[in-house]
Amino acid sequence: MCVENFPKRLTEGYENFLGGRFGRERERFEELAQRGQNPEILLIGCCDSRVSPELIFDAGPGEMFVVRNVANLAPPYKPNDDYHGTSAAIEFAVMGLKVKHVVVMGHAQCGGVRAFTEMQADPYMRPLAPGDFIGRWIRLLAPAAETLGPPTEPLREWSERLNHESIKQSLANLRTFPYIATLEERGWLHLHGAYFGVATGELLVLNEETGEFCQASAQAYKEAFASTPRF
Repeated sequence: MCVENFPKRLTEGYENFLGGRFGRERERFEELAQRGQNPEILLIGCCDSRVSPELIFDAGPGEMFVVRNVANLAPPYKPNDDYHGTSAAIEFAVMGLKVKHVVVMGHAQCGGVRAFTEMQADPYMRPLAPGDFIGRWIRLLAPAAETLGPPTEPLREWSERLNHESIKQSLANLRTFPYIATLEERGWLHLHGAYFGVATGELLVLNEETGEFCQASAQAYKEAFASTPRF
């Protein structure tokens, strides 16, 4: 009965996995099971179903430690009696797994950023009922919004600017974790910002010195579009 009630799509996908990737990489899975994981990269991404880090970066099992939440936010260091899922994952990846890189990856058309933008436009509007979790969580975007100032362009364009600014804010929040600040200062840990275009497939990487985002693998991106004509 439990198998009958399990989503058919997942069962079919699992069967494809068994007949494909698992068969090809079985030794890799067995090795990971025996010696544990040792990823070098922690990626903080959005839980949006359109943005899968493993798919975007063609990552194999054990290569990336991925944390996904609404709007790919890294909160500031704030130890207390609340539940801190993202902070716990960050602590485990940095202190337990000793990753060498932390990447905060945002994406175009983010629903969480858009919800915050709409609340800015209409303070009386709330995305959910009072006492919800999402409304409180996306208030982490407030410092980034204050940096930008009030919208002077269409909200859709301002929302995308906020999207970029929130990545910078998350990196600043990560540096409030004492061990992250120390490891980065010693050169043992490196922080990065990135932004993925859902429709275009474009990946932008943050240059923290200039504050600008630049295209990653520009030539490969150009060749991919040249070899894949659109009808």
